[in-house]
Amino acid sequence: MSLISQQLIRKYNIPGPRYTSYPTVPYWEEAYFSTDKWKASVLRTFEESPEISLYIHLPFCEKLCTFCGCNKRITRNHQVEGPYIDSLLEEWRMYKELLPSPPTISEIHLGGGTPTFFHPDELERLIVGLKEGAKVASNASLSFEGNPVNTRPTHLSRLYDLGFRRVSFGIQDFDPIVQDLINRVQTFEQVTEVTREARQIGYTSVNFDIIYGLPRQTEDSILDTIDKVRLLRPDRIAYYSYAHVPWIKGVGQRKFTEADLPRNGAKRRLYELGRNLLEEIGYTEIGMDHFALPTDELYTALFDKELHRNFMGYTPSTSRLMVGLGVSSISDSWYGFAQNEKKVETYQARVAAGELPVFRGHMLTQEDLVLRQHILNLMCKLETSWVPDQLQTPVLAEVLPRLEELQRDGLIELTDTDLWVPPEGLPFIRNICMAFDARMWRKKPQTQLFSMTI
Repeated sequence: MSLISQQLIRKYNIPGPRYTSYPTVPYWEEAYFSTDKWKASVLRTFEESPEISLYIHLPFCEKLCTFCGCNKRITRNHQVEGPYIDSLLEEWRMYKELLPSPPTISEIHLGGGTPTFFHPDELERLIVGLKEGAKVASNASLSFEGNPVNTRPTHLSRLYDLGFRRVSFGIQDFDPIVQDLINRVQTFEQVTEVTREARQIGYTSVNFDIIYGLPRQTEDSILDTIDKVRLLRPDRIAYYSYAHVPWIKGVGQRKFTEADLPRNGAKRRLYELGRNLLEEIGYTEIGMDHFALPTDELYTALFDKELHRNFMGYTPSTSRLMVGLGVSSISDSWYGFAQNEKKVETYQARVAAGELPVFRGHMLTQEDLVLRQHILNLMCKLETSWVPDQLQTPVLAEVLPRLEELQRDGLIELTDTDLWVPPEGLPFIRNICMAFDARMWRKKPQTQLFSMTI
């Protein structure tokens, strides 16, 4: 890594959002939000396009992984499964009643938590219930997250029979020392077995989640992890930066100290090493943090300029209406965001009372909508333009001066009408998007809200 790169890392490695939405959650104007406004925005988008993406949050895990920043409930009591599925289906029923005609489901993603905490019978009951009274698009994408340790052949076969073709396994790192510190122990043999089972059943896309920047992680552990990835050759890889936010996530991220974490240049070297190795074995970098083989639909979406980004991350689905079901889920109508209650008991009580369980949200202004599209263009296409009328807003006069230093540092290419991100700028894509984040500049945070950008 060159000296200038080290200097740029030190300069730009600051707290910043990952931009799965704009405005980001800390800058929502909750005072102007209401459930009625949220319902109206859902109807507006549905009338423009009746296709819906569904994200289902299944929060239960049998043990705590100390790297995890997700909303989860640690329990070994599997009696929670049935009542929680009942609540999910009742929440979905309320949304279907709101709509003037049956929705078309373009995407279902089961996230968590640990979806494979649930018995296959309960997952089948959930999926059958979600499809009831709805249509499923012929090209619908159905996917779920699985723990390699507890994903059984019956999970894979039952969900495959229900239309699932993509599965994502949380690997993180194969180094036993790292696995012990993050409390996520799984052997290469376990991962090999579940990956082969998925392929034998017929899954067409297997994803591995890998994290760099974990405690005690070294270049040797990255080399070993990517070497094992090479042997199994998943279709898609999410190669995430570890987000160390113990001030938000509490005791879970305090099993280790900051002294155990690779920082700044050392952390970036882990990413560069992993990226170079992945590219050598045939993977293409997709946007931020993602890699795919040329046979995967995420790769196709990138080159067809149909890549989209929402609270589920990168997706080939361009549906503007995403309904999040379950505790803490965030829904996106394009014109507004709504988040569900964060505690399981509160969520279930509100659903039982016949209420949509949203507790906060944000309705986008016209300025928000324009800035959101610019940020989405940058995250998905690495370019944007302010020539089209729909991409113009007065606040761009304040954005352009914020781009000048990025241009001087060689991280963007800028004209009077357009912006491109060259390969040198990709590691700094979050910083580039921050130049468009008017909500952030106007309301400087009093405390650190986000993980570091690099």
